Order: sequence, then structure tokens, then C-alpha cells
Amino acid sequence: MSILGNILWLIFGGLIISIEYFIAGLLLSLTIIGIPFGIQSFKLAILALLPFGREVVQKPETSGCLSTFMNILWILLGGIWIAATHLIFAFLLAITIIGIPFAKQHLKLASLALTPFGHEIKG
Repeated sequence: MSILGNILWLIFGGLIISIEYFIAGLLLSLTIIGIPFGIQSFKLAILALLPFGREVVQKPETSGCLSTFMNILWILLGGIWIAATHLIFAFLLAITIIGIPFAKQHLKLASLALTPFGHEIKG
């Protein structure tokens, strides 16, 4: 089921989302200060490419204060808008029965897009 879901995800916009995250990661990585944020964008790009069969979990060895500070900075600099976009797509997709699995994937991406530091992708 996850193979079919990933194929449909790619056809109906997942590839475009992944490319956007990848380009953002490249642009953020141009500066030394932006490298940690670029790495998080690459993490989002990987999850946006093939989200079915993967899980977002919190790292047990999070760096505490630094991770929290970076998440706050991420939220203020655009993470809230990325997460809001995924929530809107999730709401629109959840209206139809066929779109519910895709809505769940957008909710997964929204949670990672809101606070990417201290999380990892399993699967």
C-alpha cells in the first residue's frame, strides 16, 4: 500500500513539494548561519518525496536548549507558514474519502515543518 501511496503522492504534487524544499535547503546552506536550517529543509524534502511508510519521531538525545532556540527561530522565520500551508492542504484533502491518506501525510509534514529540530524520520 505504501508503494502505491508514494506513487500517487509524487504524481499529485509530492515531487513539486520535495523540489521546493530541496531548493530552499540549497539556498539556506549558502551561509554558515543557514546551514542548520538547510539541513532541516533537506529533511523535509526527503519526507515530502516519499512520506508513506515513514514516521516522524522525537530524538531521545535532543540538545535541549539549543534545539528549542532553533525551533523558535525556525517558527518565526517561516516555519509557521509552511505548517499552515500543510494544514490547509490536509483540511482540503480530508473532505473526500480518497484524500484522507494524503491529508494524514500533510499532517505529518506539518508537524515536522513546525518544529524540525529534535525530530528524525524513521522508516
